[in-house]
Amino acid sequence: MSKPTEAYELNPFEIAQHQLSLAADTLGLDEVTHEFLRWPMREFHVRIPVKMDDGKTEIFEGFRVQYNDARGPTKGGLRFHPEETFDTIRALAAWMTWKCAVVDIPIGGAMGGVVCNPKELSPGELQRLSRGYVRALGHYMGPNVDVPSPDLYTNPQIMAWMMDEYNAIAGHNVPNAITGKPVSVGGSEGRLESTARGSMTCIREAAHELGLSLGGATAAIQGYGAVGGSTHELIVDMLGVKVVAVSDSRGGVYCADGLDPAAVMTHKWRNGSVVTYKCCASCQQVSNAELLALDVDILIPAALEGVLRQDNAASVQAKIVAELADGPTTPEADQILGEKGVFVIPDFLCNAGGVTAEYFEQVQNAYGFYWDIDLVYERLDRKMTAAFQAVREVADRYEIHNRVAAYLIAVARVAEACRLRGWI
Repeated sequence: MSKPTEAYELNPFEIAQHQLSLAADTLGLDEVTHEFLRWPMREFHVRIPVKMDDGKTEIFEGFRVQYNDARGPTKGGLRFHPEETFDTIRALAAWMTWKCAVVDIPIGGAMGGVVCNPKELSPGELQRLSRGYVRALGHYMGPNVDVPSPDLYTNPQIMAWMMDEYNAIAGHNVPNAITGKPVSVGGSEGRLESTARGSMTCIREAAHELGLSLGGATAAIQGYGAVGGSTHELIVDMLGVKVVAVSDSRGGVYCADGLDPAAVMTHKWRNGSVVTYKCCASCQQVSNAELLALDVDILIPAALEGVLRQDNAASVQAKIVAELADGPTTPEADQILGEKGVFVIPDFLCNAGGVTAEYFEQVQNAYGFYWDIDLVYERLDRKMTAAFQAVREVADRYEIHNRVAAYLIAVARVAEACRLRGWI
């Protein structure tokens, strides 16, 4: 690309396109197919008027990108964030496309966003904004078209409002039009922790491959929202890993003796950040940059995109980088980590447990029979294990990095569907 590295690294969609190009070259993808897969099939840009509590009306900017539906109806999250951009949504929709394909579920990728600060909105304003988004895009949504789900700063309550608004437009109940709902209105057991739980399968398999004993291994988690908090709890309980550092947007805390997940989560809930947590004299504050460079066995970026870059990747000391965030590593950082021998579990494999559980929710909604939590966990583990092993088999066969291997599988599956449909 002709852009300077600094500008290139700041554009998540250009990163997604670059990653696709690496796979296309290895696959020998023809020029037309490559060009078709480089861009979203459909994009929506809407304005949403919302009556505020003070009686004034504010106009909010909304997006929805349906990247590719060759393998089935599109599906993807909805973000509420004050700095949301169209290119971020495009990138996330692309990664969702490859994510669904790599775990081999019959849906395509999408993503949506609204430019807003949900922390500044009252519950009533948040509900009116959520319903307004559905009114703006409802005719382009639905179980056979495009199914939204929660993402950054959205939650099951917002999904319940959106489902209710969609039902009002349709004139009847359509529970599988929205996923990530509360269990009492058609959500699935196990959905809330599914992203973190899916990553546990990947970390377990990676450690087995590296010969790393997880009992007593150390980890650092960058990002302590819902996914980061669940990951802290599960990696301790399921794998016996000691978490020595966690951080959020305000900074982090380090304790060589290990951090108790329940205590840290309680502190975060009460104080709004983990940065002031202190369990003993050895606890100390660390910055997000310092956390990424800690001498730990497993580094888990679980916040936003682009945190591992060309300027800091060389300082990573972890044996495994488990990408729970979407797009946390730039291509330049990828190359550096590969040269260092770091085992990277790429984002659209590592965090695919969430969309897999949401697909399970759609299945349960469609035939009106709901699984118990053990069955959800069993089927999630089976899907994630199969996807991880398929990626490693391709990585070993071609002697390539895990990310490129995951792309080879995903892109080949999407390209095949496009060809079989006669699109290209």
